[in-house]
Amino acid sequence: MTSIPRFALARYRTNDTVHYGLVVAEKIRRITPEDLGVANLNDFLAAPNWDSVAQLAEASDGWMALSDVTLVAPVEPRQVLQAGANYREHVIELVAAGLTTNTDTTPEQARQRAAHMMDERREHGEPYFFIGLPACVVGEDVPLVLPAASNTHDWELELAVVIGREAFQVSTEDAMSHVAGFTIVNDISTREYTFRQDMKEIGSDWYRSKNSPGFLPTGPYLVPAQFVDHDNLTVRLELNGEIKQNANTNDLLFDIPTLIATASRTAPLLPGDLLLTGSPAGNGQHWQRFLQDGDVLTGTIEGLGTQTIHCVAQAERTTT
Repeated sequence: MTSIPRFALARYRTNDTVHYGLVVAEKIRRITPEDLGVANLNDFLAAPNWDSVAQLAEASDGWMALSDVTLVAPVEPRQVLQAGANYREHVIELVAAGLTTNTDTTPEQARQRAAHMMDERREHGEPYFFIGLPACVVGEDVPLVLPAASNTHDWELELAVVIGREAFQVSTEDAMSHVAGFTIVNDISTREYTFRQDMKEIGSDWYRSKNSPGFLPTGPYLVPAQFVDHDNLTVRLELNGEIKQNANTNDLLFDIPTLIATASRTAPLLPGDLLLTGSPAGNGQHWQRFLQDGDVLTGTIEGLGTQTIHCVAQAERTTT
């Protein structure tokens, strides 16, 4: 850990222009690429100089109340990687439910068998990844439009890694040196599209189920990695004030260095890219309650702030 003061980076909109912002407590001040000594945020993340940002955080002028600005997504990733089935307790619940439904196994036997399977997977298996579209990354300034073609839109709150310097075929020991920071992402999914019905042998259809416009609400902040105890963070989501997800990142099957090292074997992870680490139990499919017009999702991850998402039904389209 360094001695620089606690702060976060953000992006905010004034009229039609997006600015970089430096957040301290409940205040924000504009910072420019020139302040950072780079052309853009991703260039800064490739070789971040947090000491220079810390000096900007001590400035006495230019501060505004956070409530007076409109925050947008704090990052502009070129790639989005997502880890699936990565919370041990969540996957145990899913596997155990299937065992009790399809066999004569008792609930306790099913949990024990599922727990053994997950421990074996952690010891001998590898993370499971799929990719999302960067165009789906939006800030909480954008309402979550629920496509009218389905009523099975679901939430999945996740801790997201923001890549710093490029990571390609890195080791687990070196992986964290490629992390610039962390943010919050809600991985919205349309459940009925997750598995193909016309050709079940193909399996999952992540493109259709997870890539509608705005399906990756991100932010509100990018918090530097040195301020985040990523192995021990509370992850909590509320739907209209009712807690639906409440877990800790210490339940991850594969930790963040393992995720980064494994993902980087295939392709380089670039500065500013997002790597989502998985979602804990408690999504809408579990509760049999999917998102509706007027719902408010409030996602909080310890030390990273709170993300508020307003859901709206898709307006009917008219043809001329």
